[in-house]
Amino acid sequence: MKAEPIDVTIRRLAKYGYGALEIQGAPDKYDTAAVKQLLDENGVSCWGSVTLMLDDRNLLAKNENQRAASVTYVKDCITMVHELGGKVISVVPGTVGKLVPDATPELEWEWAVATLQDINAFARDRGVKIGIEPINRFETYFVNRAAQAMALAEAVGPDCGVCLDIFHMNLEDEDPLQSIRSAADRLVNFHVADNNRRAPGMGHFDWSAIIRTLKEVGYDGALSVEFCPALDRTPANEYPNSVDEDPEGISESERKFLEDHGSSTFSTEFYELHVAKSAETLLPLVADAS
Repeated sequence: MKAEPIDVTIRRLAKYGYGALEIQGAPDKYDTAAVKQLLDENGVSCWGSVTLMLDDRNLLAKNENQRAASVTYVKDCITMVHELGGKVISVVPGTVGKLVPDATPELEWEWAVATLQDINAFARDRGVKIGIEPINRFETYFVNRAAQAMALAEAVGPDCGVCLDIFHMNLEDEDPLQSIRSAADRLVNFHVADNNRRAPGMGHFDWSAIIRTLKEVGYDGALSVEFCPALDRTPANEYPNSVDEDPEGISESERKFLEDHGSSTFSTEFYELHVAKSAETLLPLVADAS
């Protein structure tokens, strides 16, 4: 979630008591042997990765070659996770930011099921679970709610999972806690940010109830922190030095992704504030619920 060398990220996670990393879905960026050594040296494991469905990446594209290239990308992410000793890959099926369908619902469903079945078989052979992630209607027209992700996972196969994100659920699911219960048998990953997409504890979510529900359904995986704070361009900005004006190691498509979400590349101070607040909010609740 920040453009910086991976060793900086890993050391910061260790500093604040995080046990694992969900690494960016950018397999071309990383030497997995070097990253694995960094993780081991800092007592942090790789939990998994999440796909970056940017540009032409789309598992339900009308163009067959585009679908094939997108499958290859997700498989490359799975290979990276496997080499890092990770367990899950969270998959958003469609291009993030694409709001106009390519074809009929029936055809797009058929393409999504077929590509995900191919990906799921590849992941299974490498000991990695895939989790289909629903995201809100302002980022995709395809799979917005937990029930939709469950339906797609069921169509893909008995071992296909779902990844839920409480920020998106707050926008789309009538009762997020009940959705967690309904998805219990397939829940392989869980993303966390507060209702305003800032760090847990910087909004109004009842984190005690969320963690309690996850424990109730037997979820014992990671809480993958995925905050994406809005960039405040007004005099009301509480953090005037929050933006990193000259970030290193970020592609134009990644920068566009952040800016399209009203966010930006943030300064180390502002980013670290969110990392620390997430740990401060969640670690005691996880310990109490254990």
